[in-house]
Amino acid sequence: MIIFLADYPENEPIAITFAIQNKNNLLKTSLMKLAVVGATGLVGSEILEVLDEHNFPFDELLLVASERSVGKQIEYKGKQYTVIGLAEAVSLKPEIAIFSAGGGTSLEWAPKFAEVGTIVVDNSSAWRMDPSKKLVVPEINAKELTSEDKIIANPNCSTIQMVLALEPLRQRYGIRRIVVSTYQSVTGTGKAAVDQMMAERAGETPEMVYPHKIDMNVLPHIDVFQPNGYTKEEMKMINETKKIFSDDSIQVTATTVRIPTMGGHSEAVNVEFKEDFDLEEVRKLLSETPGIIVQDDPANFIYPMPIHAHKKDEVFVGRLRRDESQANTLNMWIVADNLRKGAATNAVQIAEYLKEHSLV
Repeated sequence: MIIFLADYPENEPIAITFAIQNKNNLLKTSLMKLAVVGATGLVGSEILEVLDEHNFPFDELLLVASERSVGKQIEYKGKQYTVIGLAEAVSLKPEIAIFSAGGGTSLEWAPKFAEVGTIVVDNSSAWRMDPSKKLVVPEINAKELTSEDKIIANPNCSTIQMVLALEPLRQRYGIRRIVVSTYQSVTGTGKAAVDQMMAERAGETPEMVYPHKIDMNVLPHIDVFQPNGYTKEEMKMINETKKIFSDDSIQVTATTVRIPTMGGHSEAVNVEFKEDFDLEEVRKLLSETPGIIVQDDPANFIYPMPIHAHKKDEVFVGRLRRDESQANTLNMWIVADNLRKGAATNAVQIAEYLKEHSLV
């Protein structure tokens, strides 16, 4: 609408009213409908917390879960929401749907949301290695996203924290090989695993999620074993790292381990660079990277720990030291809350990028 005030001076108040109304209409159309699929789970609950903390803008919030949870009430920011089913959520055509409901649900329902124009940000492993889908850590490769991307994959929690810490060093020195051993929280398996550990700790007989006791124990086994002897979790780290970095030449090997902790995953990473490095420059590069906090003062017992990473969005890096057995090689200790940057925070950051760059 164009109004020439000079032509109608006596109607100036009316013209201003029209302009305000038009502005309000534009603001209204810029608001959006957001769905959280898997809202009743551990990661779903964390997504809601992160949305609140980040003040993510939406006009309407849809809390979505499986049929057994439909009708449940969830309080969010002082308001009661009724959980709805997937079919109803599709019919409501949200602009963005953040999925954390498992691979099977994502494979079946993400395409249905995409068909009605919804952009799906999926936390499961369902789409990560699909060559037609982007695997995104926003600080590294969100710039690859376009308006044509209707299903976007969130990487594995262990992969996210590792690649974020490695990215500034990769840019400076190049990476030849990565050896990683993980020490992963039971929260990565879900609420039932937490319940098993706490029941064992209380001396009760739990419902077993793991094949062995987890409290006071260590399981060198995450996800199912593959024909090559690696677990599926280990192969996720290997393959996802190459895809995120867009570099199949990087050699990666992984051992993933479940430990009886909550609060976050820890990783011992040994990385061989193509060029030699200076430790002080490494610390400087990491400390200047958004989303990374360097905690590297062993003389004062300062190093990353999951108990301190809990409920934090950042990735914590410490124990930085040269590998004296091999040239151009660095040892690192990397810790992050697997439910935050490893899942919920990364997904919300993808949604924020989509909005900030007018891709939704």
